Amino acid sequence: MSAFPDRDTVAAKIAALQEPDQAFLKLIFENPAQDDALLEGLYLYLDIASEARFLNSLKLERAGDWIGSNAPARLQIRLMEAARSSQHPAFASFRTGLTRSGGLERAYPKAAV
Repeated sequence: MSAFPDRDTVAAKIAALQEPDQAFLKLIFENPAQDDALLEGLYLYLDIASEARFLNSLKLERAGDWIGSNAPARLQIRLMEAARSSQHPAFASFRTGLTRSGGLERAYPKAAV
């Protein structure tokens, strides 16, 4: 029995990131049981982007910004870990968008010490 959604489906939805794809991803964000499938799909998406002949850094930044803005607080650290898992420019572009979204700072604000 295969898990739904599988990583290929999630990677395709992140790559397209149109309105129906965004709704699909928001549904996945709501269910903590699907976090692993989401992250596997994200890794697949970033791996495919890193192997492409043309690096579309603007699209990767936009994906990072959208995911960082819409993902719940419980995923923010894991998303940043995924973005930092490689030195490839594809991962760096995604990390730039993720940082720009401010999701990690909203989820874990700095302490007023």
